[in-house]
Amino acid sequence: QVQLVESGGGLVQAGGSLRLSCAASGRTFSSYAMGWFRQAPGKEREFVAAINRNGGRTYYGDFVKGRFTISRDNVKNTVYLQMNSLKPEDTAVYYCAADLVSPQSVLSHPVSYDYWGQGTQVTGSS
Repeated sequence: QVQLVESGGGLVQAGGSLRLSCAASGRTFSSYAMGWFRQAPGKEREFVAAINRNGGRTYYGDFVKGRFTISRDNVKNTVYLQMNSLKPEDTAVYYCAADLVSPQSVLSHPVSYDYWGQGTQVTGSS
C-alpha cells in the first residue's frame, strides 16, 4: 500500500508557472505507475498526465499541449507536475494517483488507479 501527499498548489496569474509535488510513502515507489488528474467544480475528474515506473514513458491529456511536464524521482519517492503558461481554465483541485502495474504501463483512466492523494488546489487568475 502507498500513501500520497500532494503539495505546491496555489494562486498564480495567467501565464505563470507552478510545480506540484506528490510524495509517496513506502519502499516500493518504483513499482507504481503514477498519474495526475484534476477536478474543477461541477466537472468530472480529468486526466492530466501519467508516467511509467522508471520515468521513461509519459502521456498527457489533449489539453496540455506542451505546457505541463510530468517527472519522477524514485530515490525521493516523489512525482512532479511542472505547469507552465497557466490559464484560468486550469483552475481545479489536482490529484496524484498510483497503481501497481507492469514496467511500461502508463494509465490515463481514473478507474485504473487504486491509490489517491487528498489533492491540492490550483487557481489561475486572469
